[in-house]
Amino acid sequence: MNKQNAKDGCGCFVCERIRMIQAGTNPYFVRELETGYVVLGDSQRFEGYTLFLCKEHATELHFLEPAFKNRFLEEMSLVAEAVYHAFEPDKLNYELLGTGNAVHMHWHIFPRRRNDTPSKGPVWRLPGEELNGAQFRPDPEMLDGLKNRLNRELEQVLSAE
Repeated sequence: MNKQNAKDGCGCFVCERIRMIQAGTNPYFVRELETGYVVLGDSQRFEGYTLFLCKEHATELHFLEPAFKNRFLEEMSLVAEAVYHAFEPDKLNYELLGTGNAVHMHWHIFPRRRNDTPSKGPVWRLPGEELNGAQFRPDPEMLDGLKNRLNRELEQVLSAE
């Protein structure tokens, strides 16, 4: 199945996270937009790491209706702008990924800083423990602070739209 709304029992990790948002149990949820959900990454190895989860369970951009696709891309850009202003990185890295049990499209937006990894290149070159280790999970107070920063900037970019 290439495209559907998030549904129970489909086995998709992203759909599961969306169901948690809808149930009010996803602590990383920041804001709902027209085409997707803004969430902070579980790991904050790169402070401000944000995801934008597509509301449609689609595996590819070309499976989306043209108007929805265009708005999804526009909203992703607005989310990235808010991340940039909230966390002031040297550069943003953007990736539209989906593999394994998370083929559902979702943008990864990584705030990057000079020398933030031992060698140049994508964050995925880091060992799993270095990228997603428990030491990089924000405590509730830090998570609230990150969400508030991002939400303030989202409010600014969305109101300027």
